[in-house]
Amino acid sequence: MNESVKGQIIHEIFHNEENWYTITKVKVLETSTPIEDKEIVVVGTFPSVYPEDVFIFTGYWKDHPRFGRQFHAESYEKDWPKTREGIIKYLSSDLFHGVGKKTAEKIVDHLGENALTVIAENPDSLHEIPGMHPSRANEIYQVIIEHKALEQAMVFLYRFGIGPNLAVRIYQVYLQDTLRILQENPYQLIEDVQGIGFKRADEIGRGVGIGADSPQRLKAAIYHLLSEAAHGSGHVYLPQDVLIEKSIQLLYEINNSYLFETSQVETGLLQLIEEGKVVLDEERCYLPSLYYAEVGFARKVLDLLQTKLESNLSMAEFFQGLGEVEEQLGIEFAPTQREAIEKAMTTPFMILTGGPGTGKTTVIKGICHLFSIIQQISINPEDYRDPEGDPFPILLVAPTGRAAKRMSEATGLPAMTIHRLLGWKGDFFERDGDHPIDGKLLIVDESSMMDMWLANQLFRSIPEGMRVILVGDADQLPSVGPGNVLHDLIRSGQVPVIQLTDIYRQAEGSSIIELAHYIGKGEIPPDLEYPKKDRRFFSCTPSETVELIKRVCQGAIEKGYAVRDIQVLAPMYKGKAGINELNKELQELFNPHSGKKREITYGETTFRVGDKVLQLSNNPDQHVFNGDIGEVMAVITPEESNEKEPMLVVHFDGLEVIYGRSQLHQLTLAYCCSIHKSQGSEFPIVVIPVLLSYYRMLRRKLIYTAVTRGKTYLILCGQREALEKAVKESGEELRYSFLIQRLHQMPD
Repeated sequence: MNESVKGQIIHEIFHNEENWYTITKVKVLETSTPIEDKEIVVVGTFPSVYPEDVFIFTGYWKDHPRFGRQFHAESYEKDWPKTREGIIKYLSSDLFHGVGKKTAEKIVDHLGENALTVIAENPDSLHEIPGMHPSRANEIYQVIIEHKALEQAMVFLYRFGIGPNLAVRIYQVYLQDTLRILQENPYQLIEDVQGIGFKRADEIGRGVGIGADSPQRLKAAIYHLLSEAAHGSGHVYLPQDVLIEKSIQLLYEINNSYLFETSQVETGLLQLIEEGKVVLDEERCYLPSLYYAEVGFARKVLDLLQTKLESNLSMAEFFQGLGEVEEQLGIEFAPTQREAIEKAMTTPFMILTGGPGTGKTTVIKGICHLFSIIQQISINPEDYRDPEGDPFPILLVAPTGRAAKRMSEATGLPAMTIHRLLGWKGDFFERDGDHPIDGKLLIVDESSMMDMWLANQLFRSIPEGMRVILVGDADQLPSVGPGNVLHDLIRSGQVPVIQLTDIYRQAEGSSIIELAHYIGKGEIPPDLEYPKKDRRFFSCTPSETVELIKRVCQGAIEKGYAVRDIQVLAPMYKGKAGINELNKELQELFNPHSGKKREITYGETTFRVGDKVLQLSNNPDQHVFNGDIGEVMAVITPEESNEKEPMLVVHFDGLEVIYGRSQLHQLTLAYCCSIHKSQGSEFPIVVIPVLLSYYRMLRRKLIYTAVTRGKTYLILCGQREALEKAVKESGEELRYSFLIQRLHQMPD
C-alpha cells in the first residue's frame, strides 16, 4: 500500500541531470501514517529541488543496508506556495537567478497572492511591474511555466500507471508541450518515446476522449505493428494484407466497441505513406529506414560482386604463396580449406561458412597471411604505429567485443567490433559512403549476428577496391534485429560460398562438436545420456533444476575453475529456472553477502565486488558494448571520490569502466545470461537447462547456438523430452525479407 509524505526540502544530496534520479533531505510536515523522524531521506525520479520547496511524495519505505531507512517516491506533486511570505521566498530562491527579495516583493505587491497563477496564464503581466527588465520577466515566466508544465504532465501520466522514470523520458522529449501532446495526440509517443507501445498510448487516448474509430488511433496501430515487427520479430517488412489484418485485429482486441473496415485501414496506411512514415514497395510495407537499408545493401553487394580485381593471380603464384603460408604456420590445409583460400584471393566478395570445429578460424589466418604475401604488404602491427602512416591493411571485425577478442587471439592480428570500426557515437556512425573505412581486406566473423541496419551501414562504408569476406555459421540463431542477412546471401546464389564440412576438432575427441552436428541435422545422438569426457546430460525435474545447476557449478569451482570460466545459459528471463532467478541463486553461490565486500543495490539487483556482470547496451564513450562481460572490481563511496553518488568500477578484458549509480541500468549479473547474449562467445564450461516450461523458445537453432558456446565442457540438464522437442523444431519463425529477390532483380 502506498504511503504519502509532505515535506519541505532541506537540501539536495544528489541529482542526475540525465535521468533525474534524485536524493534529497526533507523536513517532515505531514505523513499518511505516523513516524518519529523529523527529517528523512527521499529517493526518486524528479527534477532538481531547492531548499524550502514543499512537495507531497507518494511511495514506500525501504531500508538501505548502508544508509538506513529511506522513502522511495513513486510520484510527487509540488505544493505551490499560497501565502505572501511563501511566494516571496519562492521567487527569491535559487530557482530564479537574479531575483532578490525586493524584486519578489514588487511582483507580489503588484500581482497579489495569486501571482504564480497570474504569471503562468499571462506572461505579459510581469512587464507591467515598474523596473522589470524584459529579459528578467521572460526568465521568471519560463521557470514557472516549465515547472508547472512538468508537474501537470507528471500528474497526468501517473493516472495511467506510467512511473516516474518513463514519465521523465516523455517530458524530456516534449518539454512544455508534453501535456498538450498527451491531450491532443498521445499516439505520437509510439514514434518518439522508447518503451511506449500502442496499448499504453491507446489507454491515454481513451482517457482524453479519443474515439475508438479515430483515424489517429488507426494510424498509430499500423505504425506500431510495423515497428514491433522489425524490433520484436525480425521482419524487414510486412506484406500489406498481413499488416491490414493485424491492424484490424489489434484495434478490436483492445477496444471491441468499433470494428474497422479493410478500406478504412487502407486509407490510414495511405496517409502514413504520404506522411513519409511508411514506404510501400509493391505489396510490401516498410519502415523507411529498413527500406533504404535493404535496397542500399543489395545494391552494394552487387557492386562488390562486379568489382574487377587489380591483378590476376596465376595458380602457380597461388600454390607458391600457399606453400609459404603452410611453412610459416606449420600446418597443411585440407582441400576445402585450400579452395576457400583460393576463392578469397580471386573474388572481391565471398562467404565462408561451416559448423563448429570445421576450421573457419584456420582459414581466416591462412587468408590473412597469403594476402600479405601476394599483396607484398606487412601484417605486423608494429609497422603501423605511426598515426600519419598507412592504416593496417586487413580489418578483422565481429559484432561483439568477445567475438572480436577471440578472432584476435586466434589470428594474432588486431580485431575490433563493427561498431568501433564504424565510429559509433551513440546516435550516429562516423563512417559512411562519404567517409569510408581504410584498408584493403575486410573479414567479418560471426556475421550471422548482423541485422539489416548494421549490414547496410557497414557495406556503405566499404571503399572501392576493398575485398570482403563474411564468415559465419548459418545454423546459428539469426540476428536479434531485423533480417536474416547471412542466410539470405547464401540462399540467393549470387555470392560465392565455400562451406567447410570436415570436422577437425572431432578428430581431437570433441564430443561437444559431435553433439552440435547431430543437433544441426535435427537428431539426438544415441549416447546422449552416456557420460563423455567433455559433456554430460543430467536428467532432472523442473523443481530440481536450479539445485542441480548450483551443484554442477560448485563442482567446477572445487576442480579449480574460476567463476569467469563457468557460464550458465538459459533461453528465458522469467520463471523459477529463468535467467533472473538463476542469477540470484548463483550470486549467492559464487559471491555471497558476507559483510566484508562492498556492494551497491540498484532496483532489484545488488552488485558486489567480485560479481560477474554483463553490459546491456552500447557505450561507445567507454568502449564497452552490448554483450561484454566484466567483473566488479570496486565500489567507491561519494566521500572517497568527491562525487555525489557511489560508483562501481568494472573490469572488461584490460579496460576499467566507472559507472555512477544512475548508469547501473546498463549492467546486470552475468552468472547466467541469455543464449542470444552469448553469441560470438566461447566459455570453458557451459551449463544449459532445457525444460518444457521454455516451450516458446525451444528451437533447434537456439539449442545449437547454446551448445556451440562450450569450449571444454558442456552440461545439459533438465528434461530429455524438452531437448528432443527443441531439436525436432527445425522451422525458423518466418522473417519477411526481400533481399534475395532484390539481388536477382536489380539491374546491373
